[in-house]
Amino acid sequence: MSGETLHVYFLGTAGALPTPIRNPPCIMIRRGSDTILFDCGEGAQQQMMRSRCGFSVNAAFITHWHADHFLGLFGLVQTMSFNGRTEPLTIYGPEWVHEFVTILRQVARYNLKFSIESVEMIQGSWVRFDGYTITAFFVKHGLPSLGYVLEEDPRPGRFNREQAIGLGVPPGPLFGRLQRGETICLGTGDDTREVRPEQVMGVARPGRKIVYTGDTRAIHMNIGEFAQDADLLIHDATYDESEAERGAEFYHATAAQAGEAAAVLKARTLALVHTSSRYPDAQQHISDAKKKFSGSIIAPQDLDMIEVTFRDEL
Repeated sequence: MSGETLHVYFLGTAGALPTPIRNPPCIMIRRGSDTILFDCGEGAQQQMMRSRCGFSVNAAFITHWHADHFLGLFGLVQTMSFNGRTEPLTIYGPEWVHEFVTILRQVARYNLKFSIESVEMIQGSWVRFDGYTITAFFVKHGLPSLGYVLEEDPRPGRFNREQAIGLGVPPGPLFGRLQRGETICLGTGDDTREVRPEQVMGVARPGRKIVYTGDTRAIHMNIGEFAQDADLLIHDATYDESEAERGAEFYHATAAQAGEAAAVLKARTLALVHTSSRYPDAQQHISDAKKKFSGSIIAPQDLDMIEVTFRDEL
């Protein structure tokens, strides 16, 4: 698992209204050979082509049913079918996801070559993938809404080569078996003895963790159970601090509130997204967030990609 890449593509970083340089919300996470979409605003297909990501999406997780977060699915599903996809696509989301998928099938008046499944998520719901889990948590946006956590399984501790050799393990395949958690036997007959993984492996290390809030008011005080210690926190930052009252009215966060969330949740990097079209750039957002959070802060542009690395590989 330690060899799996973890790339985050910011395909859409706008607020409810697109701009000439920002598309509606769409975050693509590629872990190894898996591709997961979090929200899928209009124009997502073109952004995928511009990023050279292709359309091989394994699953889609929608945060809520405002159109800027799901309209891109209609075209994407049709393109997948035209391209010969046959494996099922599962769309995960909050309440009304089953109704949405029914409408998606009805509107698509062509012969789909694959099935579309729907799964309703609530706080604490989780979906297991190979080597990682995606968990949902409730956020505050004026209608049933979710954020999501992608968290990898813990990694084995570091292998102590010298300790293994000192215990009589010869370099070679037996090292790999111990690293995979197997107990091995050395010697023959009365001289047979075991070497256990815990004798040569260090303490297990955490995998990587990404948290995506979707659209929400400040909710960091309620989601520590799910969102603590994220390597990347992708947080709603629709407004700068001068529009804090508007943010509360329309159930959005400010950049300062996103910064506070990153500090409280002990995130490593904060990404400010869902920027309102009223702002020509995000410089004030970054400045506001820095007043609350001393860690790394980015305000990604559309088509930006970052790699999430292991903390002990920095």
